[in-house]
Amino acid sequence: MNKRTTIILFGASVLLFSTLLWAQNKGAEDIILPGGKTGNVPVKHHLHQKALGDCNMCHNLFPQNAGIVQKLKDEGKLEKKKVMNQCQKCHREKTNAGLKAGPVTCKSCHSK
Repeated sequence: MNKRTTIILFGASVLLFSTLLWAQNKGAEDIILPGGKTGNVPVKHHLHQKALGDCNMCHNLFPQNAGIVQKLKDEGKLEKKKVMNQCQKCHREKTNAGLKAGPVTCKSCHSK
């Protein structure tokens, strides 16, 4: 491999690594989702980013804006329990696959 190819590959590697670092840990480390009468749901946001690697796993339901879940609920644009059902489904799928996953019971997620 010649010197020019080595420099190009090194530069591309640095760019890729920088992009991956920038893409991770966007937004708050921890967030609170509105959970209705049973209490809000604390979410370890950065942990989910690292575990899932694809922001669209959650953000296909709602844009990446603070307070958007409650806003969409208030506007009638987000079905009741839609976010909860998606979280539970993902946690159950991971558990069934023998992977470490989050809780699926009401009291395990909701806090007053």
